[in-house]
Amino acid sequence: MIIDAWENGERELDIYLEEMGWTSWLGVAELGLVMDSDIVEFVENKLTEAEKSVLDLVRDRLNGQVTLEGIENALSIARDNQTRDLALEGRLRMERGLVNFELGKIDEAREDFNWAETRLKSVAKASRDHDISLLNKAAFHLSIEEPIMALQVHGEISRHAGHANETIAISRIQAARIHMAFGQLFDAARCAFNSHAHAIMSNQNDLAVEAGAIFVEISSPFMDEEAEKFADQIMKSKPRSIGEEEIQLVVNPDDVNGVFKWCVENTHPGYAGSERPDLRALLMLSKRLDCNDVFDDLFSRPEEVEDALLAALCASLCEDENAEKWTSRVTEIMTLENPN
Repeated sequence: MIIDAWENGERELDIYLEEMGWTSWLGVAELGLVMDSDIVEFVENKLTEAEKSVLDLVRDRLNGQVTLEGIENALSIARDNQTRDLALEGRLRMERGLVNFELGKIDEAREDFNWAETRLKSVAKASRDHDISLLNKAAFHLSIEEPIMALQVHGEISRHAGHANETIAISRIQAARIHMAFGQLFDAARCAFNSHAHAIMSNQNDLAVEAGAIFVEISSPFMDEEAEKFADQIMKSKPRSIGEEEIQLVVNPDDVNGVFKWCVENTHPGYAGSERPDLRALLMLSKRLDCNDVFDDLFSRPEEVEDALLAALCASLCEDENAEKWTSRVTEIMTLENPN
């Protein structure tokens, strides 16, 4: 919003920052770098020395040049009595954890991620940096095959503690995948459903479609007309005690069909694109739900499809001459991709 205002010629931008509830221009400067906007030069003068050092690190990371030495230099500024910033010190420890992980220094990375999350929780709870530190910490545990620890971190991202909707959506879709791997279907469906809802609230349509598709995939074999609305089931659910029996997954068809319909209506428009995993996933789910007719328009437009796997899937779902058209389209796409 702020960068759009800048690009449209506005220069009195403080009111926008206040509307967003932000007290620092650092996030705007970072986004400006990503968007290659000249707002960065304007905003940089509004940053503290510690914030400027972090912005320099963002530049380095975007250029693939971030180093431990650069992070240590920024940390020295964030720790100095004259320029100290406790929250940025926490963020910089997280940045150091990322670099240590990339260098294969697992113990050092673990210490940095733990330290950063603890500091940010104490001085900037549910802030953007605290949210990112939690997501990075969970991803770290998952990458070193500690899924239970990853779930514990995701559990700290409460839906009622002021975390950003986007953070909750990302956290819950990751938790859903972990629960699926453990065969905990109710918890997996619950997390996917919550991810879908919070992604919608944060206008992250791609994420909402992905989470919604996971919810439909998990829930479709367990539909029951007598089942309570899933949102109500989630509200009533609570952590289980040791030895307590797992909640059995039963989902009302209205919930499954409603989420599926939303995903179909809100995925990327059209059928072009060399990679359309969204359409492939939704098409397979339509077969499972016995509602292939929602894709009748797609089935009639083989010439618009550029994804060979999607075309092959359409061929498998069509009959007679339509199947032949789609098989021919698969051959055309493969020929274009491999002209030799």
